[in-house]
Amino acid sequence: MWWVLWLLAALLALFCSLDVWYFLRAAVTVLRAWFQPPVWDITAEQTLTGRVTPHDIDMCHMNNARYLRECDFARFSLYTRNGVFKAMRALRASMVVGATTIRYRRALCIGEGYELRTRIVSWDDKAFYLEQRFVSTKDGLVCAIMYCKQNVVRCSPDKVMQHLCKRKVECPEFPEDLQHWVNFISTSSQSLRAESGLDEKNK
Repeated sequence: MWWVLWLLAALLALFCSLDVWYFLRAAVTVLRAWFQPPVWDITAEQTLTGRVTPHDIDMCHMNNARYLRECDFARFSLYTRNGVFKAMRALRASMVVGATTIRYRRALCIGEGYELRTRIVSWDDKAFYLEQRFVSTKDGLVCAIMYCKQNVVRCSPDKVMQHLCKRKVECPEFPEDLQHWVNFISTSSQSLRAESGLDEKNK
């Protein structure tokens, strides 16, 4: 019986020190996407369905932070099915979120179903830019929309696209609203660099 107690203690320590459910959900999401048909169009929209559970809510509607968490899993699924994860491994590169902005338009209430629609909108020399929409299955309303800048580390989006498509791929034009957001990020970075004195140090 001692080994049972040790196992329970180890599990308790694990759940207290790590967000175990996040890592389990991420693994299940990737495995599920792995066994689904691949998506050859890199910019194609992919949809995951979900429902607001009691675990997701505060004040009977979906907690603001839960939207961002669900977007993580949707990106994992997207990159698995369209081959971006595979290309990143081959190129020994990685990705990290550089910026996100989410706009909440209407609350998703407990028990309400939704579709999370994710797509790569465009890219530049350093990052992919994605749009993720929460669409209520009740009335089709876009309840929240998020833009995500996904920085590519030790490589570039252009090289990732060339590896996937075996040819030079033209970058899609930035929509006006996304371009405004990208400009905001750039202006904010320049302001913070000047504030911290990094511009002077690099001269």
